[in-house]
Amino acid sequence: MVRGRDACWEHCVLVDGARQKVRCNYCHREFSGGVYRMKFHLAQIRNKDIVPCTEVPNNVRDVIQGILSTPRKQKASRRQKVEHVANGQENSSSASGGPTPIVDLANRTDNADKKIALFFFYNAIPFSAATSTYYQEMVDAIAECGLGYKAPTSEKLRCNLLEKVKADVNDTYKKLRYEWQETGCTVLCNCWSDGRTKSLVVFSVTCPKGTIFLRSIDVSSHADDAHLLFGLLESVVLEVGVESVVQVLTDSADSYAYAGKLLMDKYPSIFWSPCASHCITMMLEDLSKLEWVSTVLEEATTIAKYIYSNEWILNTTRKFTSGMELLRPKISSYVANFLSLRFLVLQEENLKHMFSHTEWLASSASRRPDAQLIKSMLNAEQFWSSAREAVSISEPLVKIHRILEGDMPAMGYLYEGIERAKISIKTYYNGITERYMPIWDIIERRWNMHFTSPLHSAAAFLNPSIFYGLSFKADLRMRNGFQEAMMKLATKDTDKIEITKEHPVYVNAHGALGTEFATKGRTLNAPGDWWAAYGYEIPTLQRFAIRILSQPCSSQWCRWNWSNFENLHSKRLNRAEIDKLSDLVFNVLMSSRSTNEMHVCLSDVASAVPDTLEKLPIERGTSGFNFKKCLRDVLFLLRAERKMWICA
Repeated sequence: MVRGRDACWEHCVLVDGARQKVRCNYCHREFSGGVYRMKFHLAQIRNKDIVPCTEVPNNVRDVIQGILSTPRKQKASRRQKVEHVANGQENSSSASGGPTPIVDLANRTDNADKKIALFFFYNAIPFSAATSTYYQEMVDAIAECGLGYKAPTSEKLRCNLLEKVKADVNDTYKKLRYEWQETGCTVLCNCWSDGRTKSLVVFSVTCPKGTIFLRSIDVSSHADDAHLLFGLLESVVLEVGVESVVQVLTDSADSYAYAGKLLMDKYPSIFWSPCASHCITMMLEDLSKLEWVSTVLEEATTIAKYIYSNEWILNTTRKFTSGMELLRPKISSYVANFLSLRFLVLQEENLKHMFSHTEWLASSASRRPDAQLIKSMLNAEQFWSSAREAVSISEPLVKIHRILEGDMPAMGYLYEGIERAKISIKTYYNGITERYMPIWDIIERRWNMHFTSPLHSAAAFLNPSIFYGLSFKADLRMRNGFQEAMMKLATKDTDKIEITKEHPVYVNAHGALGTEFATKGRTLNAPGDWWAAYGYEIPTLQRFAIRILSQPCSSQWCRWNWSNFENLHSKRLNRAEIDKLSDLVFNVLMSSRSTNEMHVCLSDVASAVPDTLEKLPIERGTSGFNFKKCLRDVLFLLRAERKMWICA
């Protein structure tokens, strides 16, 4: 009789009645003490010597947690008992002992999903908010509170909770400041302009442990004033600490370059560098201006537009290409163009097969003039020959771009990456000078124009995976760059003397640097981590190597939603509202747990102050489904329904 009344018996089996030993149906672990202790195991709650189950389904875990959170003395009504008996008969477990879900769990889950969806739709929250790491954490925290939990009011969110979260964020900020003393940091200065009168800059600070947002400033009337920009950069450097800042990354525009020069003149230990990702993008832009490259990119764009112009054509293409996507909307247009071209080259045979398949030939789309044009382009050998060549010479640069925008500091890889890209292009053309030199000229012109800083060559020299490579040869520029960088960073004579003594130890891999673990770690560990693990016998050079190799080369680590910044800076707010908004921006951006989360949408922040943004955030779909119309219709119905509730 006891087994029939306890829902937990659906998920475990009695092994020994005398000792009350039960076995979990999921991980098959056995416990003494009866079904009560098994509940803690299934609910993944640690209790004395109970080990949480790692195989239990989430829906079962949630149900058991709900049972444990319900007071024991609470009795169900007669109607509930009747429903429970009926449900038990309908969902009784089979003779094999397999677990059966509780009947109304699916209904409760579906109802919860719809409530969450209503909250998203009615408040015009972007669907991408559901991908936030805080989204599921919020839901889990609410579930742990059990029935009766009351969500915080708008006033509590604006005041008490805002201050509490800000205090937590400040603790994180203090921890990062401590990291800056060890690894150094980079000040990122991202700029944006609408092409007319509006110009904004956003300052943030990054190190291997994370990136933090500092402030955004409207410089619309002073975008080209190098002295004003120098003052802004200097104020940020002083706030962070001159001794912690290794480099300042900005745009490559003349005004920012001059402001960076002024900063280095006043603070000799700081390097100024332009964004390397932007430099690679400009190399690809120059490459796309070559006549034959421009032609093949235009043809590829025509093919891509045709595929994405119709939902049926797009779905058919995905079917024949195993679901691969042709467009890359979250990266710069020039990089995206070459990636799309690479997709076409990889799917050449599949695309040709699709346009000759009976399924395509039987469709009405195949008989249209534009379809015939696309088919003729796909069957032209000249297009595929040029496409393969364009992909081969652009791929080395695209790979560098991918490394620069990754999560790992790429300072130690940029210099060598450019050299290897040139060698790869030369090899593709079999060393024929008149073929590869035009491409080399494009790369070298941009490199010599923007990358005069010794920091990149010093980082390559200190990167063990490069320096100890069998084919490595330190050129004159790399050796001079290393010495110049050390002279800037080592401001004390004692440090310079120690570096002079320790340099041969690194060059010859003596002591700990030559052990078996250190040798394997040259290619397995990140350069900064390798120095931290094995450079302890040369501590002075170790300290500066870690500070150099821990820096990024790209300011694109943070992708800002500039349209929301523009809306926020265009609001007319009083002093109290500005302070409140400042706290919100600080909390939201500082709470981002990785650089990939720094593109956070600020429409939610804007809603905390008067004059809320009325634009509905629309996420563009790749199919023919009209998200914009659907969301606006749903929002209209919800608001109309809310008005009827109020009238009632």
